[in-house]
Amino acid sequence: MTATTTPTPDAPATSSASGNQILTLSGLRFNASLGILEHEKNTPQPIQVDAELNQGLQPLLPLDDDINHVLDYRKVRQIIIDECTAEHVNLLETLIGRLTHRLMQLPGVMGARVRIAKLEIFEDCEVAIRMQGGQW
Repeated sequence: MTATTTPTPDAPATSSASGNQILTLSGLRFNASLGILEHEKNTPQPIQVDAELNQGLQPLLPLDDDINHVLDYRKVRQIIIDECTAEHVNLLETLIGRLTHRLMQLPGVMGARVRIAKLEIFEDCEVAIRMQGGQW
């Protein structure tokens, strides 16, 4: 008969179990200077950004409970805001390309899916572009 042990808070489980980890930020809303129309050049407009970051195969249980050993979603959120508000950008295609490229530079990120929506460009719909880069 083989004895099994149950992990305790002082002794974490050692397991080879792993899974694909994806960090998701959904519905991040803020104003950005974006567009080719005169009023878009003069007044920032509301946008919404959704991002998924593929971190690949990760242990189901991290080795420790330290924020410095994982991708900090607070930093990811700030990078998105900073990249989208750094300067006026004429095309949504340019902005989403820049943001996708920047997110793929983060340590451990294998792929990025980004969606940016202009929320008030038309009264009857939102306009959005989605870009996917890297491995999925």
